[in-house]
Amino acid sequence: MPRDTSATQERATAPGPLIGVEDLEPPVWADVDQKVAGAGLWQTVRELPTAARVVIGLAFEAAPGRTSLAGVVQLASGCASAFGLFATAGVLTQLLTTGPTPERVVASLPAIAVVVAAFALRGLLQTAVSAVEGVLMPLVRRAAQDRLNAAVAEVELLAWEDPDFQELARQGGYQGVQAVESSIRSITQISSALVSLTAALVTAAVLNPWLLPVLLLPTAAEAWASMRAAKQGYLSFLSLVARRLRLHVAENLLVARDVSTERTALNLQEPLLVEHRRIADQVTAEAIRSEHRQTRTRLIGRTLAGIGTGLAYCVLGLLLYTAAMPLAIAGAAVIAMRAAASALSITMVSVNRLYEHSFYLRFYQQLLAEAGRRSRPAAGLPAPRDPGTIRLENVSFRYPGSDAPSLRGIDLTFHRGEVVALVGENGSGKTTLGKVLTGLYPPTEGRVLWDEVDLAAVEPRGVAEQIALIDQSPARWPMTAATNVRIGDLGAEEPFDGRWDAALGESGAGDVLAGLPHGHDTVLSRQFRRGHELSGGGWQRIGVARGIYRGGASVLVADEPTAALDAKAEARVFAGLQHATRDARGSGKHRTTILVTHRLANVRHAHRIVVMSAGEVAESGTHEELMDARGLYRELFTIQASAYAEDGRCGRCGNE
Repeated sequence: MPRDTSATQERATAPGPLIGVEDLEPPVWADVDQKVAGAGLWQTVRELPTAARVVIGLAFEAAPGRTSLAGVVQLASGCASAFGLFATAGVLTQLLTTGPTPERVVASLPAIAVVVAAFALRGLLQTAVSAVEGVLMPLVRRAAQDRLNAAVAEVELLAWEDPDFQELARQGGYQGVQAVESSIRSITQISSALVSLTAALVTAAVLNPWLLPVLLLPTAAEAWASMRAAKQGYLSFLSLVARRLRLHVAENLLVARDVSTERTALNLQEPLLVEHRRIADQVTAEAIRSEHRQTRTRLIGRTLAGIGTGLAYCVLGLLLYTAAMPLAIAGAAVIAMRAAASALSITMVSVNRLYEHSFYLRFYQQLLAEAGRRSRPAAGLPAPRDPGTIRLENVSFRYPGSDAPSLRGIDLTFHRGEVVALVGENGSGKTTLGKVLTGLYPPTEGRVLWDEVDLAAVEPRGVAEQIALIDQSPARWPMTAATNVRIGDLGAEEPFDGRWDAALGESGAGDVLAGLPHGHDTVLSRQFRRGHELSGGGWQRIGVARGIYRGGASVLVADEPTAALDAKAEARVFAGLQHATRDARGSGKHRTTILVTHRLANVRHAHRIVVMSAGEVAESGTHEELMDARGLYRELFTIQASAYAEDGRCGRCGNE
């Protein structure tokens, strides 16, 4: 029976894009590059040494000896080429002099031997250049990637909330590092070809000075066309940055595992295909237009280069006609001109590639600079250890690109040993407040003080060492189950001590690990063979265990730690978190525990409950105090409790 696709087709052709494109603006960093790419030719030429310095600097950093050797060998190869061209002139002079042919051939043998030796040496040196380059490229790529990783690793957490920075990191991390590696080959080829070109031009100029200016004409034409075409291609790339991002999103939605169930259940395959084709058509059309523009530019450049080459041969013919140049020297000049043309062709191709790479090297440099700008300085006051108080003083916070603040004028104090619950409706700011008070997000206004020391002035790593974070969507590290817990404190001298047992027992993660096919050594990722994937609840228990295991932390923030758990597991986790308020090492110290949750039945025994509303503190007090106040907390608690009551009566609060 034929399949009825009318409903699917109707949905697929519904008006309006699934992923908007037309209203998107390019990132801020792309605006800067638009201006750079639109600069004049001379300014463009000046950019090439800058790109070369970046790559050569990385090469010397990665392998100074091999980089120096590559330069010396390339120079020697060019010198061998020049020597071979001069020796060729000697051969032709001997062959074209008057006298019997056998005698002329015999007389030319020494010069021929010199030519053979020169070009054999050149071939040997070029092979050496290729060998050095083959070793140098992976070393430079590794150095470039390591420098990038080190810079991005220091970026403050808030930077990843900025979509412009996310896209710069994606483009700079992939395109930039690829450009560094490719530029090594381009610079090697340019160096070798330039030496050969210089040798050919110098040889031609020595043979007759009039040959030099006419040989430079095709060089200039090829250079102009190559750089112009590369600039046109890059401008097209920048104009498509936003669309390519949407195309990447559409491609991912067609294969992503996390949306696979709804993708199939909602019959979204066809609409997503239509959307991908819609965006791909726009990207393809612009790519074709860009290619046509570049083809026209290259055609003009090659036409001008051909005219210049023809002019060079006309000058050579005129010199012969006027007897200003002997025939033997003219033969050597022809060889030098052909060598110059060949070297010019290689040079222009390589320069064109380096010029294209130079734009993507800007991504790399911009990402390094932006990462440095968004990193908190390592130097600073030492972070207070085990703070007795955490005080927020008139704190406000706004996310990058947001018009409205998420927090406004917060004044709160948390004391060591307290269990403080942050509650409120979705979007009230409770999760953001948890990140601000631990220094993960810097406040837009106001101060966060640990023992009266402003966190803005302290060393950020020292603050992070004292934080245990249990996120509502815990990180799913593609590592073994044991490492997924131990990653909370990888520096533990005895990783499987009492702290380990407490973390597994109080979180319920021990049951999860016991049910895995390879126990603690099971890799929790389907990316690997024999890997295993946990349920949402299993991952949440692992996340809770990770937070409890971080025994050195003096501040514990649990953000919706039981969202994916059943009622029994939830009660067990909350009891474990209450117990984890006391230092797991048994030192007698207490943690400050911040519990972010919307499940109010589990916060009745918190020392204090802070009710958030629209980014502000609406109420604060104990459960009993807030119930007596008859405010927002009582309203929310009553709504939740009534769901468990019979006949609409709330057994916990005594209200209808």
